[in-house]
This record gives sequence, structure tokens and C-alpha cells, in this order.
Amino acid sequence: MIAIIDYGGANLGSVIFALERLGYEAQVTSDPIMIKRSSHVILPGVASAKPAMEYLEKHDLVGLIRGLTQPVLGICLGLQLLFDSSEEGNVNCLKIIRGIVEKIKGSLPLPHMGWNTLSFYKSNALFKNIPDNAYMYFVHSYAVAQTDSVCAKTGYTSLFSSVVHHKNFYGVQFHPEKSGDLGARLLKNFLELS
Repeated sequence: MIAIIDYGGANLGSVIFALERLGYEAQVTSDPIMIKRSSHVILPGVASAKPAMEYLEKHDLVGLIRGLTQPVLGICLGLQLLFDSSEEGNVNCLKIIRGIVEKIKGSLPLPHMGWNTLSFYKSNALFKNIPDNAYMYFVHSYAVAQTDSVCAKTGYTSLFSSVVHHKNFYGVQFHPEKSGDLGARLLKNFLELS
């Protein structure tokens, strides 16, 4: 089973439906036992960093998530929560990947919303059958500019990390569940990881 961690954010339905279209069963949960027993874990995101971390701390999920050994995918805010800290609410995050989430700077409007390209930086299993410069759908105002774990970058006023990977933890700044066939392909690639 696939666990989608519930931390009070929105957009859970879109992720569930995307997985169901691929033929997978998923459960939205904050139950530690269910999360531990899942084959794959998704940390979804449409929310803010501070209330999300407060929810995870209140439900004793921070240490649990850090200790997971199965494949974990952070989507949008879920990616951001994998890092050390976020300027959004000036909050400490999960500290799984080194780096700081910062507000996107520049003259372009925020949030960065719409279709944009992934520029592959290093090869990754998530990119199987996905071409370089593929378009994905983004909605965010915060991002990680640079990290040793970056696999793809995207430009919006400046470059930011749009796909990251560290050990069994993966993160995408875009919404694969809203990114058409290529987004579905990326989700399938994640779910095929063992």
C-alpha cells in the first residue's frame, strides 16, 4: 500500500486520483504504523511550511519520517519540508537534506504558477522515459536555490532545484499529479522503485 501523509494540507484528492488512474491504491493517513508498513510514502503539498511542521510535530511524525527506509516522495511543499529550514514562517523542517528554502526573488509575479521545464542536472530513476526539458506544472513562491542533492533545475527569475534525491528521499517542486502524461510517468517511475 502507498501512504499519503496527512498533515492538514490541501490537494490530497488530486494525488489519490492520479495514483488510482495508474492502478495503485493509496491511503491518506497520519497513523505511524500504517506509514511504516507502506511500500511507498508520499508527502504531498499545498499548504504552508510552519503549520505543516507543527502538525507533523504534534502527531510525532518528524522522527518517523526521518527514519523511513522505503521510497519517499515530497511534492511541492513536501519537497521543501525535506530540507533544513524554510523562510516561510521561519521554521525548522525535517533536516533530511541540507539546504534552506527561500522566497523566490526577482521581478516576476508570485506564486510561480503554470507550466515550466525541467533541465536535467544528473540522471535519476524518476526520469525514465521523460525527456530533458519536459514541461511540468508549478505553483509555489518558495524554493531551494542550490543543493548537492539536485537532479533537475528550473528557471524563474533564477534557477531553483526542481527535483532532488538523497538516499531513499525524492522531492519534486512541481505537481506531477497535475502535469499530464509526463507527470503520471514520473509518479509511475517513483512507484516502481523498490
